[in-house]
Amino acid sequence: IDTANAPIFGIDRDGRVNVWNTCASNLTGFGVAEVKGRHLVDDFITPQYKSSVQDVFSKALSGVETANFEFPLVTKAGKSVEILLNATTRRDERDLIIGVVGIGQDITARMNQEQEYA
Repeated sequence: IDTANAPIFGIDRDGRVNVWNTCASNLTGFGVAEVKGRHLVDDFITPQYKSSVQDVFSKALSGVETANFEFPLVTKAGKSVEILLNATTRRDERDLIIGVVGIGQDITARMNQEQEYA
């Protein structure tokens, strides 16, 4: 997970970050120590997307996974990067839901290009 060429992050049942790979660090400027234990939606999602992102995570925490969800993630510099996310339910060895893992793709350049041609 840590060396994957895609931003990967995870949250526990309370929405607190417990997985944050190198690509997520490079993309946002936040290191693992800076994000671990912080609430992902409250601290790293732009205000207009908090509700929809929380909804995706809440669904995943109930076993309903979401593919190809787009949202902006706030960087350490205060800018936003556009992420295309697949939110997957994370389960323990007893098949109990313990959180969510998000595997993303930085689509910022694509979004900027689409806006340029719109």
